Amino acid sequence: MAKNFDVVVIGGGPGGYVAAIRAAQLGMSVVCIDEWKNEQGGPALGGTCTNVGCIPSKAMLQSAEHFEHVQHGLAEHGVEVKGVKLNLAQMLARKNGVVRQNNDGIQYLFKKNKVSFLHGRGSFVKADADGYEIAVSAPASESVKGRHVIVATGSNPRELPNAPFDEKLVLSNTGALAIDAVPKRLGVIGAGVIGLEMGSVWRRLGAEVTILEALPAFLAAADEQVAKEAHKLFVKQGLAIEMGARIGDIRKGGKDVTVEYTAANGEARKLVVDKLIVSIGRVPNTNGLNPEAVGLKLDERGFIVVDDDCRASLPNVWAVGDVVRGPMLAHKSEEEGVAVAERIAGQHGHVNFNTIPWVIYTSPEIAWVGKTEQQLKAEGVAYKAGSFPFLANGRARALGDTSGFVKFLADAKSDEILGVHIIGPMASELISEAVVAMEFRASAEDIARICHAHPTLSEATKEAALAVDKRALNF
Repeated sequence: MAKNFDVVVIGGGPGGYVAAIRAAQLGMSVVCIDEWKNEQGGPALGGTCTNVGCIPSKAMLQSAEHFEHVQHGLAEHGVEVKGVKLNLAQMLARKNGVVRQNNDGIQYLFKKNKVSFLHGRGSFVKADADGYEIAVSAPASESVKGRHVIVATGSNPRELPNAPFDEKLVLSNTGALAIDAVPKRLGVIGAGVIGLEMGSVWRRLGAEVTILEALPAFLAAADEQVAKEAHKLFVKQGLAIEMGARIGDIRKGGKDVTVEYTAANGEARKLVVDKLIVSIGRVPNTNGLNPEAVGLKLDERGFIVVDDDCRASLPNVWAVGDVVRGPMLAHKSEEEGVAVAERIAGQHGHVNFNTIPWVIYTSPEIAWVGKTEQQLKAEGVAYKAGSFPFLANGRARALGDTSGFVKFLADAKSDEILGVHIIGPMASELISEAVVAMEFRASAEDIARICHAHPTLSEATKEAALAVDKRALNF
């Protein structure tokens, strides 16, 4: 007989495990079902983010940045190093260790919060007056019943139809994080977040990296001024980036991959690489979920249909994260997971899509929240802009990392902050001040009047806010 729970969570990624913990904190009986496996076949909680996404990619980016900095960045500090060697096996082992620590941390949190866990794939079986029966298979084999069900099954990398992933020559993010020898020639299809981050890792480690992007504009989702600065800096670093590339035939050889494509000028070209990373987006993961068993509605792209509160088309069924509409971001998934748990408990969960930050962990980092300048122009919104370069920031000079700037966009009449865009050192950390300010509907003047510690990178944020009123002090 199936064991009954108040809440069954299918998926143990950022949205699922956080939803499970919050529901348990609110006094509900909760079970989380997740099928990720580690190398030994045991559970690996954390989903794509922890296992083959956010966490391992940041570990590799940090290691690769150390390697490059030792080679090229320490001499000006008076630190002379000779005979630098790359131990890629150790670098990958460290990355895997960071992943395991996060896996184990989530299991600990489940035990601490009394969340039950089942290792396997969750599938809908049937619905009745008491809730929903969920089958759990491989390696577990049992059924549970939930009064509420939260689906948090995440997403999978999108394949090119003529070049399916084999994770040896044609790589998704999974294979891109596990290359066991630095390729001499690396191709990347897609100049989005994953493509740029993975391209940056392997360029720093010595690969010749060529990125092919179908869109005519680089980083079209970012502010245009930021995107232009990023493109200039990435090309200067050694990334070869071709925009407007239309991909044709892709052929795998014994040890290489040939990509035929049409350049933006119409010229037919050929790229031969040792490894090819394909990062052209992700698709919702409903594999094995069996939504038709209970009549759960999906849209034409395979996303679970939900309303603004993440309610699905069935009573007491909810869905969060990459498997529903909205940006595919781990922190968006977490916020939705918490909000759904609180709504089930009768509270008023809160997710503001207008203040979800975006980050690209390249060097320099790129981060933004709110509207871009091109969006405001298209919407006919009157605005003021102010920016401040890290070149004029004392802490950035001391760090030896002065690329980029901070940019504020504020309403022309009310001065309310409409968007903040950062390219430069620690942009991922600096953006949080802007998120808080926008959540409380602060004005640029509010940030300009707040005392920021000196010397810090955050002073660039204050100065950009001052620049909205054309009164920056240090530039």
